Amino acid sequence: MSVSPLTMINGTKWAAWSVAAVVAAVHLSVAGQYDAFRNELYFIICGRHPAFGYVDQPPFVPLIAALTQLGGIHIWLLRLPAVIAAVALVPLTVAFARLLGATTRGAWLAAVAAASAPLVTAMTATLTTSTFEPLDFTAVAYLVARAVIRGEQRAFWWAGAIAGIAFETKYGILLWAFGLGVGVLLTSQRQIFRSRDLWIGVGIAALIAAPNVAWQAMRGLPFLELVHNDNSGNFIGTPLVFLIGQIFLVSPLLAPLWVTAVIAPFVAARLAPFRFLSITFAVTAVLILVTHGKAYYLAGGYPTMFALGAAACTGLWRWFVAVWAVLAAANGAAALPYVLPVMAPPQLQHMLDRMGNRPPPLERAGIGAPLMQVFSDEFGWRDLAADVGDVYRALPPGDRAKAAIFAANYGDAAAIDFYGSGLPPALSGNNQYYLWGPRGYDGSLVIAVNVDPREWSALCDSARVVAKFGTSPYAMPYEHDRPIVLCRGLHPPLPIAWPQFKHYGIENIGM
Repeated sequence: MSVSPLTMINGTKWAAWSVAAVVAAVHLSVAGQYDAFRNELYFIICGRHPAFGYVDQPPFVPLIAALTQLGGIHIWLLRLPAVIAAVALVPLTVAFARLLGATTRGAWLAAVAAASAPLVTAMTATLTTSTFEPLDFTAVAYLVARAVIRGEQRAFWWAGAIAGIAFETKYGILLWAFGLGVGVLLTSQRQIFRSRDLWIGVGIAALIAAPNVAWQAMRGLPFLELVHNDNSGNFIGTPLVFLIGQIFLVSPLLAPLWVTAVIAPFVAARLAPFRFLSITFAVTAVLILVTHGKAYYLAGGYPTMFALGAAACTGLWRWFVAVWAVLAAANGAAALPYVLPVMAPPQLQHMLDRMGNRPPPLERAGIGAPLMQVFSDEFGWRDLAADVGDVYRALPPGDRAKAAIFAANYGDAAAIDFYGSGLPPALSGNNQYYLWGPRGYDGSLVIAVNVDPREWSALCDSARVVAKFGTSPYAMPYEHDRPIVLCRGLHPPLPIAWPQFKHYGIENIGM
């Protein structure tokens, strides 16, 4: 029996918004469960120093993070933009699937996939530069597809605008945009390169990206220096290891969906016009491999593949699609403790300790995390600020007036700045903090946080450990039982010694 277009439209809307409502309920209920993530603290502090760019990221996320905290410390509010991104992704993916030819059953499959894939969900657990990539990548691909498939040339303008905003969020959009370009060039849609509207869209993207590009260029491209220096490590491995890792990170139950999306346009005539999307995904994956990116860098590409896979599978038996969607949703629900703070820390730690195979870290910095890296990096920050504050306030008034607080890494510095009460601004040589300089301090008295006491003994007339911080059992190992050193007589003086503290990257985060 045929289904009327109106019934199909109503069915796809129901799929989109009912699943989106579930996503909203889950995310909103746990958004403030733990404390702020290391990078979130850093983004807030960067955003409080508005600029067109920062050493290690564009300005969009820091500015949003800072705006959410104008009324005081509100972790739930900090996560609200991430919740919105997670919710908006579902109807966008469904609309994309519908554009590619999915019926109602395909729309349900696309909605469930976008909502339940653990790797995609993890991107919206905190507010980071990766949070908006699934939404941005999907929106750009969707608008390009509208222009290519339906001939809606002005869609290129909107694609350019979103790509420009995405660039001001994270530079990863360059990989996706390059993949789209290659995908179109290698297929019959290559004639769109003669479209005036396409190049207007490219111009719009370039115009939006220009302030950040100029900021980086005027400072010697510090982001490229950071990438060159960064030794934090990733565990992508060989192409086969990468592929297997992606299957488990995204969910084995969803692997047939996105694998079908990669293959189907080359074997099914009705999907042939969409080959450029399959090529886009494949090229982006290869770029991540050859540039030694991290496994989660491909997360932004999966919703596009879910939409295409749903269109390819939309003719399957209704009962089969229903069972598949239910199983995928159940798997996503079971994986929630690994990607969202749905469990209290003691229960989560107990569960992880009892597992035969604990989820492996995605990078070297995650080794040893009691609750996995992101969650563990949400603990201990308030205690750190309080401990540093105790050391600072124990100084005589004359010493307090000249005391600088120096932190070994941007996370410690940002925690002191955000949670510290009545403290001077923290200093650090790590990433953006380095460009803010010594802020007028001469180094005659320095409270040095999370540093090597032996190294600082050689830098100071006197240096002694006056306290330690890091008592939370859930914090990262490199934030546990760490020294606070009181340095008197830094030599040479801090303004002269400042360049030796410069460190772009995160590989020495615990030094």
